[in-house]
Amino acid sequence: MSHHRIVLLGAPGSGKGTAAEALSELLGVPHVSTGQMFRETVRKGGLIGSSAKQFIDIGQLVPDEITIEIVRLWLDEHVGGRGFIFDGFPRTLPQAQAFDRLLAGRGTPITMAILLDVTDEEIVERILGRLSCETCGALYHVTRMRPQREGVCDKCGGKLVRRADDTEATIRERMRVYQEQTLGVVEHYEKRGVLKRVDGSGLKDKAFSAIIELVQP
Repeated sequence: MSHHRIVLLGAPGSGKGTAAEALSELLGVPHVSTGQMFRETVRKGGLIGSSAKQFIDIGQLVPDEITIEIVRLWLDEHVGGRGFIFDGFPRTLPQAQAFDRLLAGRGTPITMAILLDVTDEEIVERILGRLSCETCGALYHVTRMRPQREGVCDKCGGKLVRRADDTEATIRERMRVYQEQTLGVVEHYEKRGVLKRVDGSGLKDKAFSAIIELVQP
């Protein structure tokens, strides 16, 4: 039974998704991204899935109350004693407060919130150079993590593309929204004494090594 119940925080492009996947494999606990939860809920259908789909289809953020209900359903179905690593949730202070209540009712509070600190300029550089596979979703970078063959995914041979909205203006707007919404979440976990900060700049292996030291001292 795992005692690791971790929330990974960080701006878009900070590397929290990659870190969460690696940490999940290391600790043997589920990695949960909001995108994954939303897709699973929409696939199952029902009132909550339909409500979430309405916002996802027009490119809007799913409102807090729907997101919290989706998380509650996920916890009911998946957690048990295995722990979790949440990536991309909670995004707002009301979500963090509701998450605390959900976990308190189960006697399984957050054990650690890890914030990946990366400078704005590095995030812009990372995202502008990002490539993803159209087929399997694998991520690459034009300088940091090049594929073996240009434009071709190493894993499945699919075509590598840039996201249409990966422009500097869009990235900086995403970062502004992130700072506006998530500052309260960071302060919330800081006050609770569970927040740990990790320098996410530079090589991702260095950041991951720092995370491992936090969870397995």
